[in-house]
Amino acid sequence: MTAPEPTGAGVRLRPEIASLPPYRQGRPAPADGFKLSSNENPFDPLPSVVEAISASAKYVNRYPDASALPLREALAARFGVSADEVLVGAGSVSLLAQFIAAAAGPGDEVVYSWRSFEAYPGLVSVAGATSVTVPNQPDHRHDLEAMAAAITDRTRVAIVCSPNNPTGTIVTAAEFDAFMAAVPADLLVLLDEAYIEFVRDEPEAAGRAVDGRSLIGRYPNLVVLRTFSKAYGLAGLRVGYAIGPLDILDAARSTAIPLGVTAASTAGALASLEPAAEAELLARVDAITVRRSRLHEALLAQGWPVPVPHGNFVWLPTGAATTEVADRLFEAGLVTRAFPPEGIRISIGEEESGDILLRILGELVPALQEQLPS
Repeated sequence: MTAPEPTGAGVRLRPEIASLPPYRQGRPAPADGFKLSSNENPFDPLPSVVEAISASAKYVNRYPDASALPLREALAARFGVSADEVLVGAGSVSLLAQFIAAAAGPGDEVVYSWRSFEAYPGLVSVAGATSVTVPNQPDHRHDLEAMAAAITDRTRVAIVCSPNNPTGTIVTAAEFDAFMAAVPADLLVLLDEAYIEFVRDEPEAAGRAVDGRSLIGRYPNLVVLRTFSKAYGLAGLRVGYAIGPLDILDAARSTAIPLGVTAASTAGALASLEPAAEAELLARVDAITVRRSRLHEALLAQGWPVPVPHGNFVWLPTGAATTEVADRLFEAGLVTRAFPPEGIRISIGEEESGDILLRILGELVPALQEQLPS
C-alpha cells in the first residue's frame, strides 16, 4: 500500500512561532577536544550527589513531588523566607517562561538588555508578547537608565541579567536600586542570577555587584532567579529556583507544566546543599574563577578587548571576525558559542583547554586588530 499524497494544506501555526528559531545547543566537542560553548561546570559530579541521584531511581515508577517541598524548605531556611515564597522549576529558564507567561501576553511588552541571554526573545514570543530590547553600553554592561526609559504602559516585565550572559558583566547594587526606584511598582522585575556564585568583590570603578539575596522582601514586584546548573554542576538535571512574593509565585505556578521537577533533580540539589558537599563545590567555583582571571589577563595582554568577566565564561568581542575566529577555534578542538557579528562566549573549562585557546587566539589577534571592536 502506498502512502497518500500530501494535500499541500499545512497546519495553521502562529506565524511568530513558525518563524522563531529554536534554542540552539552548543556543538558537541570532538573526542579529543573541549566543549566550551554551554557554560557547563567542567568538574565531575560529587560522589555523594551521584549516590543521592542514583537512590532516587528506585522510585521512578511513582510521580515525584513536583513542588519539591524538601528543597523549597531548605532554600527557604537559607534565604529567610517561607517555603511558599520559593518556586522550583526545570532550570531557571523554565521559571523565566512561567513568569513571563503569567504577566505578559498579546499586546504586552517585555524589556531586557541586548545582547543578553539568547532564550529571552523566544520566551517572550511564545507568551505572545513583544520584546523591547535595549542595547548594552559600549562596555557591554546593561544600560538600566535606558531600560527604565523604554518602559511604557504596555510593559509588563523587565528582565535584568547579572552577571550578564554572554558578556559576563555585572549590574551594580547602586544601579539596580536606582532602576527599581524608577520603574512602576506594578511592573514585574526578574533578576536573573544564574551565575551569581562566580562573582567576586574585586575593587573596580563600576562598584559592588547587585546580589538578589540582599533585596528579598524589599520590593513587592521583584523575583530573584538562580540555578543549580552552573556553580553546583547539575546542568543535566535541570533544577533552578525563584524567590519572591507569594502572589507572583502563585501566578507562575499556574503556568507551569505539571510534574516538571523530577525526584532526581530534587535529590541532587538537596545533596549539593549538604555542608561538606557544598564546601567542596564552592571550592571548585573558586578554582574556576582563578582560571577565569588568569585567562582574562592573558587575553588582555594579547590585545583582545575583553570586558571584566564575572560568570564562568569570558566574552570575546570579535565583531566582523566572529565566524572566522570561531571556526579556527573549532579546528583546534575548541567548541565555543559564536554570536555573529558581535562576539564569542567561551566557557571556562578544563585547564588544558585554556592553553590551546591562548595559543590559537595569540596567532589570530595580530591579523585581526583592524576588525576588532575598540
